[in-house]
Amino acid sequence: MEKSDLLSPKAIANRIKSKGLQKLRWYCQMCQKQCRDENGFKCHCMSESHHRQLLLASENPQQFVDYFSEEFRNDFLELLRRRFGTKRVHNNIVYNEYISHREHIHMNGTQWETLTDFTKWLGREGLCKADETPKGWYIQYIDRDPETIHRQQEQERKKKQDLDDEEKTAKFIEQQVRRGLEGKELQQPVYTELNRENREEKVTFNLNKGASTSVAASSKTRSVLGQNALKMVEGAVKRKEAAHSSGQPKEKKKKSALDEIMELEEEKKRTSRRDYWLQPEIIVKVVTKKLGNKYHKKKAVVKQVIDKYTAVVKVIDSGDKLKLDQTHLETVIPAPGKKVMVLNGEYRGNEGILESINEKRFSVTITIDSGPLKGCRVEDIQYEDVSKLA
Repeated sequence: MEKSDLLSPKAIANRIKSKGLQKLRWYCQMCQKQCRDENGFKCHCMSESHHRQLLLASENPQQFVDYFSEEFRNDFLELLRRRFGTKRVHNNIVYNEYISHREHIHMNGTQWETLTDFTKWLGREGLCKADETPKGWYIQYIDRDPETIHRQQEQERKKKQDLDDEEKTAKFIEQQVRRGLEGKELQQPVYTELNRENREEKVTFNLNKGASTSVAASSKTRSVLGQNALKMVEGAVKRKEAAHSSGQPKEKKKKSALDEIMELEEEKKRTSRRDYWLQPEIIVKVVTKKLGNKYHKKKAVVKQVIDKYTAVVKVIDSGDKLKLDQTHLETVIPAPGKKVMVLNGEYRGNEGILESINEKRFSVTITIDSGPLKGCRVEDIQYEDVSKLA
């Protein structure tokens, strides 16, 4: 059989060998030629074409090294980006896949001597995140493609827009709740004296469920019952009926006149409280962090109150004007002897002088110096119900 026959077993074996990877020591990077054995590599080194390539490289060797280094880096990063994306992977796994291609750039022709040096260089240049572990070096590709950055910015903008829509919806719901509460504010009870023409006549109260009760009148006792007292009696009757219906009757201790008066006072204090407390010309502190550190924990003066829950304040240090909700503000407790204003409770709207501060109970004692209650000493007012006057 002739030597040049392409279908001979030897020719087929040679073609099969040439397809796979060969030994690196028999590869010429300058000529980009792979030899199958030592004799072939020796013959190639003695060839005229190899000598011409060496003469070209000797004129500017750094240019060739830079060229091979750039090609190796680009091909390695392209494989890392397409094959693994931004996942964290061992550098040796990527390198083995890279050199599996027969026409790859060999590392012995680049500026890096080892794969570890190349991995450290990628980390220093910011092309990848490189970290060393007991199992070796791991790398993670950093995607700086303009399209990817633009896509991430669009996703962040959309996420921020969704959050803004949620905040607007929450604010709208809060405004609706406030409007509903404003229409259902508890009215101040009006107390009237109970006048009877005939002292022997019994007093009868008609409750919601039709239940009735009678109280014997006495010539020595007079009862002043208002709307809150009626509610208290009605609640007591309902609890008594529920106890009888459950089969577990309980004895109810009769309340004294002093207990009834104390309960009426507590009910009066409860009904006199509001869920808004802003007043003009008081000093408050900004507690929200949404405006940055420039205004956080800064004191301001309330210049205008809008819709009971919002105020226009003027920062004392910088003079800037801000429009804030009452949830972003808190009261300021001055030193004893300074003027304050009561913002909530029974003495709401009265001005006074701060006498003392009880740190254990988080309350203060003031003396009212204006209005019909001038000179009255009020104790145990909570911190959030009083603030310093401008």
